[in-house]
Amino acid sequence: MSGVRVLVGTRKGAFILTSDGGRKRWKVDGPHFAGWEIYHLKGSPADPDRIYASQSSGWFGQVLQRSNDAGKTWAAAGNQFQYEGETGTHLWYDDTPHPWEFKRVWHLEPSLDDPDRVYAGVEDAAFFESRDGATTWTELAGLRTHPTASGWTPGAGGLCLHTIVIDPTNPERIYIAISAAGVFRSEDGGKSWRPANKGLRSNTMPDEDAEVGHCVHRIAMHPSRPQTLFMQKHWDVMRTDDCADTWREISGNLPTDFGFVIDVNANDPETVYVIPITSDSHHFVPDGKLRVYRSKTGGDDWEALTNGLPQKDCYVNVLRDAMDVDSLDPSGIYFGTSGGQVYVSPDGGDSWSAIVRDLPAVLSVEVQTLK
Repeated sequence: MSGVRVLVGTRKGAFILTSDGGRKRWKVDGPHFAGWEIYHLKGSPADPDRIYASQSSGWFGQVLQRSNDAGKTWAAAGNQFQYEGETGTHLWYDDTPHPWEFKRVWHLEPSLDDPDRVYAGVEDAAFFESRDGATTWTELAGLRTHPTASGWTPGAGGLCLHTIVIDPTNPERIYIAISAAGVFRSEDGGKSWRPANKGLRSNTMPDEDAEVGHCVHRIAMHPSRPQTLFMQKHWDVMRTDDCADTWREISGNLPTDFGFVIDVNANDPETVYVIPITSDSHHFVPDGKLRVYRSKTGGDDWEALTNGLPQKDCYVNVLRDAMDVDSLDPSGIYFGTSGGQVYVSPDGGDSWSAIVRDLPAVLSVEVQTLK
């Protein structure tokens, strides 16, 4: 019987939520790594039992974990992330030079067809690869040594490579997003990169045609239409239909175009979801109402989805890795909040319910569809 496994990373541990295809009754397992910040959990598309986890703490630093049995047991993976060659500097918040320093792994992206191959996006922004199940890591230094890299500056959360998207029709084509440098695209599996930010506009940047420097929060792709990507930027919701050669704004009738998450319905590449946040200085939902917005027209117009979500005195945030979709029919939509709730809509957003309500603040939500 089909089902889903929802991998939830929180500020104080990881949780695994499982259900059958009905997605009404849930088993909650955890916390795994209790007390640790779990920045990201991600399952392998090539092996449903393989899960990777990024955990960190102020005392013990960065640790990666791997499970080969769907989270029943875990073993420490490789944790040596060394920048290749001379590290040089990037710009700090005050535009002074600052040395590149490894701080944490923000995002893990397993290969689509090889469970032992996995990519890592880290802070300070760099792109790493493992071909032995996260036992050893190698920096693909073409990104960090890009000619523009010395001018990259951190966003409010740091200079983090937080999103990795692999083209399922061409695994050598990889997109990444860095806060606050922008989107980059590789055509050779991560060896070399070019900026892919044409059409983006940022009020803090005097040069409207700047090649880099845009604070991108998240990008998403539907596997059936890899030339089309959707973006939630620091401000603005954007779309490209030419593999990120150019972007256009699709914020339309959203109540605010600031937010962190964006995702695409698994069964319709033109159905897109965002969760607007009040502003960059007020990281909570507008008007005390938790509303997911859906566009069934690829961003031309948006509708508020509220059935089952709190519409009074709600002031939670939803972070950039805290939304995902399953590939059942109808597609299930999931997101987690800073208040510790994880919500599911098993009908594409029409109605919502809380799987759990009292977890630590949610940092990431990833879904595995089980056949």
